[in-house]
Amino acid sequence: MIGNLNHVAIVVPDLTSASRLYREAFGADVSPPVDLAEHGVTIVFVQLCNTKIELLHPLGENSPIQRFLDNNPDGGMHHLCYEVEEIGFAIQKLTEHGLRVLGDGTPKIGAHGKPVVFLHPKDGIGTLIELEQV
Repeated sequence: MIGNLNHVAIVVPDLTSASRLYREAFGADVSPPVDLAEHGVTIVFVQLCNTKIELLHPLGENSPIQRFLDNNPDGGMHHLCYEVEEIGFAIQKLTEHGLRVLGDGTPKIGAHGKPVVFLHPKDGIGTLIELEQV
């Protein structure tokens, strides 16, 4: 059911510095920052040959990732995003297997303009998983 790994998300305390690291030290193609007010984050995508790295930084005081950064001041891996062909079908199949969709279970529009949901990390072997419809 899951397809490609779409991206690995990393919370960073300094988005400018993290972007510079990937652009200058690693020689990667790094997007400009984009504010996603609905999600409370500012993001930068690092394009790799086979996937992307999403750098996340809190946007505003009520950002859902601020607590993560408070607990991990140096930043760290936040979630993995897998592609699915039909997000409604994926939600149905996963909930039938006892996995929990965070929030009200309704997909939201993510950074790529496509529907996304997150699965509870306790159901993902300690890893927050995002599913994105492609």
